[in-house]
Amino acid sequence: MVRTLENTKKEEIERWYDEHSDALLKFILMLVKDYQQAEDLTHETFVKAYLSYDLFQQNASEKTWLFRIAHNVTIDYFRKQKPTSLLKDFLLSKKDHARLPQEMIELKETSLELYQALGKLKDSHRKVILLRKVQGFSVKDTATILGWSESKVKSAQFRAIPALRKQLVKDGYVYEETV
Repeated sequence: MVRTLENTKKEEIERWYDEHSDALLKFILMLVKDYQQAEDLTHETFVKAYLSYDLFQQNASEKTWLFRIAHNVTIDYFRKQKPTSLLKDFLLSKKDHARLPQEMIELKETSLELYQALGKLKDSHRKVILLRKVQGFSVKDTATILGWSESKVKSAQFRAIPALRKQLVKDGYVYEETV
């Protein structure tokens, strides 16, 4: 049986899906804060990866490339949203955004507070912490995913960690030490 290039591409994308879809879903979910939308955007990420597979030059890992696509898909989603409809949805929403259901993200109870605090940070801080500290990407890979310079990643991370600590204190999860 002859393996076609199309079959090889399909098998590769399926392998990537098996290896990276959970991490991508969690990343997107922390940005959009809507599980169903995060699932849709994760699916769209893999569709785009499949369609642009021939453009993947392997300068970076497939994980970095997929996170870059996921980031762009999520940004496109936000761009398409009309600000007034977002405000209306937020004001009329009956959803409880205070806690994420266990089936959405499998986190230990102690980590839930961290993710809640992350959700309150500004977008750039949240992204850099998620990619660098949660997903474990290097500065270089994070810069590639976000389309930033490496110095911007370092600067954002330098500001993001104290901002997260301050948010955790504000939410009552961490107590400031007095010296």
